[in-house]
Amino acid sequence: MTIKYFFDSYAIISLIESNDNYLPYLDCEIIINEFVYAEICYYLERVNHSRKELLMQGYSEFVYSTDLEVIKKAMVFRNKWKKRKVSMADCIGYLMAEEFGVKFLTGDKEFKNMENVEFVK
Repeated sequence: MTIKYFFDSYAIISLIESNDNYLPYLDCEIIINEFVYAEICYYLERVNHSRKELLMQGYSEFVYSTDLEVIKKAMVFRNKWKKRKVSMADCIGYLMAEEFGVKFLTGDKEFKNMENVEFVK
């Protein structure tokens, strides 16, 4: 059985950039949402990645629509965490991972030692 994770943009970009610490996650099932996908596309465009079109197409297959209730809960979560300056996309992803019953895969320091997080730097 393949392990599923909700990958945040940090995790996806780490895979794209061949971060060795993310190699064990290459065989995992990837779940992302539209917000993470947008961040990935922006990153690929910003760095003018040589394989940006191929990567954008490939990651588009892992996009799940975000439920509006998850977005509302995520904004409550973000407001409680406003001192930590957690991004909107990360808050939505974290709550979406919870909704899917999978771990949130990230290297963002704000999520280190949190419940339901697989933290990899």
